[in-house]
Amino acid sequence: PFQEGDPRGDFWRRFFGGPIPRGPQRQKSLGSGFIIDRDGSILTNNHVVENAEKIVVRLADEREFEAKVIGKDSKTDIAVIKIDARGNFPVPPLGDSDQLEVGEWVMAIGNPFGLDNTVTAGIVSAKGRHIGAGPYDNFIQTDASINPGNSGGPLINLRGEVVGINTAIFSQSGGNIGIGFATPINLAKEVLLQLKSKGKVTRGWLGVVIQRVTPEIAESLGLDKAQGGLVAKLSKDGPAERAGVKIGDVIVEFDGKEIKESNDLPIIVARTSVDKKVRVKLLRDKKEVTLTVAVGELKEEVVVASAKEKGEFGFTVQTITPQIAESLGLERAEGVVITAVEPDSPGGEAGLRRGDVILEIDRKPVRNLADYRKALGESKKDKGSLFLVRRGESTLFLALKSSR
Repeated sequence: PFQEGDPRGDFWRRFFGGPIPRGPQRQKSLGSGFIIDRDGSILTNNHVVENAEKIVVRLADEREFEAKVIGKDSKTDIAVIKIDARGNFPVPPLGDSDQLEVGEWVMAIGNPFGLDNTVTAGIVSAKGRHIGAGPYDNFIQTDASINPGNSGGPLINLRGEVVGINTAIFSQSGGNIGIGFATPINLAKEVLLQLKSKGKVTRGWLGVVIQRVTPEIAESLGLDKAQGGLVAKLSKDGPAERAGVKIGDVIVEFDGKEIKESNDLPIIVARTSVDKKVRVKLLRDKKEVTLTVAVGELKEEVVVASAKEKGEFGFTVQTITPQIAESLGLERAEGVVITAVEPDSPGGEAGLRRGDVILEIDRKPVRNLADYRKALGESKKDKGSLFLVRRGESTLFLALKSSR
């Protein structure tokens, strides 16, 4: 229906800049970014450049350069690319996103639908917004018009400072309805330094799976208010277990920072230096306890399904380790998590997304990769397989039919 390269074909994607569904043909995408130094380094979203064979950057003066990826981080959806050029590039100052106030005016600059150098204005609608994108959810919400192609572009305050990276929208149609989300620039600064120096991000690890403290849980535990993170599981011989943290403890402070919501803890821990000894304040049996924890390093164990399995439904999976469960905010390390989905595949057309956790296939439980392979092998793919998946706090059934 759309010509190759037409950005309107990207409507269905949650994030901007993804490939246009054109079957086996070479796919194109578009996105935005901004130069951050005189050497030609550019900050953008990871999903804009992920899996790209070739990246071409067009500047506002119409010059074009090929770019290479310096580093990328899928957890925060941030990437740094670099063009092979030096010059008097305009470099916008990076502001302090912590100082943003709700109601403050901001501008979004980008390349929506290929319309380069587009500027829209709006206000900061909310801060610290959680949208189910991952363990480090902490978005700026704005009503500045953001559309497909804006992804990776700067969100700027009225002082001309970059305060965010435009990343996603909430929309059932794919078009702008006044609810857009930007990654705070302060988070990007931390990631940026590591990506430029070593091409990857090292994160702190506590070794706990936590859950939200609801008013009902707070009442049953005898807490004055519903805050903090309830420890639901401990990684064996992890930093928290070695320090004496127990299941049922409520962590209310980490390294001097108050934990108001359970989502605050993974973000704060991830930003903490590996091997740093920090004081953790928690509530246990209605009493306050303070422990010293040596922060570990978050490592990811990736086990990818076979090429045959990927070929049938067009997605890959990995087993969920305790560390991955913690990073995804899961209470149990069960199931397999989807790591990539091809847009035109049965999985993509059925609505599967990266980050979905597969719990069942044709009513057979999937606890690990072995269960996944067994259930998939026994399923009647020609008649369609019924997948039960967890997405954020919800579960849903999706029917998939093999393309073979």
